[in-house]
Amino acid sequence: MLAGALVAGAPAAVAETELQPGPEPTIHTQEAYDPESDFTAKWTRADARQIKRLSDPDAGSRENSMPAALTMPTVPQDFPDMSNGEVWVWDTWPLTDEDGNQYSVNGWEVIFSLVADRSLDFDERHHYAKIGYFYRPAGVPFEERPENGGWTYGGLVFDEGVTGQIFEDQSFSHQTQWSGSARIFKGGEIKLFFTDVAFYRNPDGSNIKPYDPRIALSVGKLHSNKHGVSFTGFDTVHDLLQADGTYYQTGEQNEFFNFRDPFTFEDPDNPGETYMVFEGNTAMPREEAYCTEEDLGYRDGDPYAETVDEVNASGATYQIANVGLAKAKNTELTEWEFLPPVLSANCVTDQTERPQYVFKDGKAYLFTISHRGTYAAGIDGPEGVYAFVGDGIRSDFQPLNQGSGLALGNPTNLNFAGGQPFAPDYNQHPGHFQAYSHYVMPGGLVQSFIDTIGTHDDFVRGGTLAPTVKIDLDGASSAVDYSYGDGGLGGWADIPANIAVNPGGKVQ
Repeated sequence: MLAGALVAGAPAAVAETELQPGPEPTIHTQEAYDPESDFTAKWTRADARQIKRLSDPDAGSRENSMPAALTMPTVPQDFPDMSNGEVWVWDTWPLTDEDGNQYSVNGWEVIFSLVADRSLDFDERHHYAKIGYFYRPAGVPFEERPENGGWTYGGLVFDEGVTGQIFEDQSFSHQTQWSGSARIFKGGEIKLFFTDVAFYRNPDGSNIKPYDPRIALSVGKLHSNKHGVSFTGFDTVHDLLQADGTYYQTGEQNEFFNFRDPFTFEDPDNPGETYMVFEGNTAMPREEAYCTEEDLGYRDGDPYAETVDEVNASGATYQIANVGLAKAKNTELTEWEFLPPVLSANCVTDQTERPQYVFKDGKAYLFTISHRGTYAAGIDGPEGVYAFVGDGIRSDFQPLNQGSGLALGNPTNLNFAGGQPFAPDYNQHPGHFQAYSHYVMPGGLVQSFIDTIGTHDDFVRGGTLAPTVKIDLDGASSAVDYSYGDGGLGGWADIPANIAVNPGGKVQ
């Protein structure tokens, strides 16, 4: 299991960083609850305000203000392209089993990525994303691979039109595929869970009606020989889940809602039971959303506490992300039921993207990613990975690292605005937008894609995978391993398998 493989050697805990003045974090017990209970942990405003308390208020223009132990090393601008100019590449996930192990099959490592034609502007890619795949020989240390990671682009997973068939309304202006996860089963069967999306837009980009995202499944089979990897199947799509408006916000409640990024796994405490986490929003109408004392999470008498009325009047109610949970109802994983969210971030952030679990030392670590630009009014933090620890998949999760939740952020200066990836703020660190869409792998390795590297007057856009980095976990703390690779940066686009399956189907 990934649980036993996460950290090789003794992890380095994050030293207690001197905090700037501010509120104390919410007290969380890490206590586990039954996965089917109605308890939802809260990433509170008191928790999230610890991020700013970790930041150095004296950091100057274009300096990083965040602790080095929680910061991804700066990625150089002269990065290689893993697709050799064929496609833009961003969100990427490996071929895994129910425990998060990453598989090579018959000597080939395989990954799935969101891709788009390079004739598109880089920032247009989201609306025209397709799922593609790459493969490379397994078992080669990253130091011995070609600089770009040694991947071969295999093409698109789906034929044109396949993923659009599940939508009852076929008048969509465009239809796309967003992130998910891929599970391998006996005989090379692959279950690809992903977000199937239809947009209904006017030529000017305005909505005719809200977009329609659905969590979906398609099944195929992997084939390989000495020349490479191919797939058959993936010719039908199962519509698994649509936002329900009870736990998870719908397009009718908010046309800008989030519902995507399925990650499936087996709960170590409930063997044989398959669950799924995904990104959602709390099910409230956009203009009627509100936050409670529990969402704020301040301790009694905290002099830095906000009032509920202040927060609800600030506009923070537009940011009400959660991490959803669902349970499989059959062994084919074609039928699912919603359970209450495992984590809410009401009035903290609008996005808890690509959630996943890692199990280590009897603890469940819930990872998610978030943008600086999706935080609520009064909250700030870097683009990057956020993590929470508890005793089970539904717990009173404690945010890592002095209660902040920040596990791996881009180099960022919270004393200055960020700008946008296509227009960084003049004073911002060149790494502010360097990487996003992180995925935590066995051994504590973390992969991500390159978005924008550089300063306001000298930046380049990405569209390929960043160098892999490594984090060490120790209880409720984590730290970047700067001894890994070159000053903490490993191989470009390095996503190594930790389990091999030979031609006879035997796991090694």
